[in-house]
Amino acid sequence: MKLWQIDSSVLGGNSASRQLTAEIVAHEKAKNPALEVSYLDLAADPLAHLSSAHVGAMFGHPPEDEATKADIARGAAFVETLLAAAIIVIGAPMYNFGVPSQLKALFDRLLVAGKTFKYGENGQPVGLVPAGKKVIVASSRGGLYTPGNPAAGLDHQEAHLTALLNFIGLTDVTFIRAEGLALPDNKAPALTKATAAIAVL
Repeated sequence: MKLWQIDSSVLGGNSASRQLTAEIVAHEKAKNPALEVSYLDLAADPLAHLSSAHVGAMFGHPPEDEATKADIARGAAFVETLLAAAIIVIGAPMYNFGVPSQLKALFDRLLVAGKTFKYGENGQPVGLVPAGKKVIVASSRGGLYTPGNPAAGLDHQEAHLTALLNFIGLTDVTFIRAEGLALPDNKAPALTKATAAIAVL
């Protein structure tokens, strides 16, 4: 069984989402010691953002420069990694109400028509990623954005991720959330609560 661990925080050792993804992977490894883990650090080794050359390649016009060719090939390899994984663990901090641009760049490679989704006869999207995969998202944010909080309408992080994952057929999605991390005296309790949620996955 394969697990794909993805981190996107730019904070390195100070990152709450990285702490949580590491705890999630350790928990899954404890349940299944034979689990094969692939690791992607999008902050240390980011993908290029989409360019006209990338879009042209999607429509049958191969890029001329080697850097874009290599980036497109890398993106295609990530699609195969996604399809091969039984568990996907994503570290997704909230930056300015959304996901890090590094993580968005990855999803720009994973949403591929004819590979991970298609449109049905009536135009409805159909996810092509095989059923049975589990996604666990380590979500961290400085404020409080869950329903019932004044800033709930500004959550374009978890809502966006859910839409992206569901669109390609990944519907078994669990959020391990540590929020309010920037509030006085709330960081430690929030992380403790998230760790407790990991323990019962």
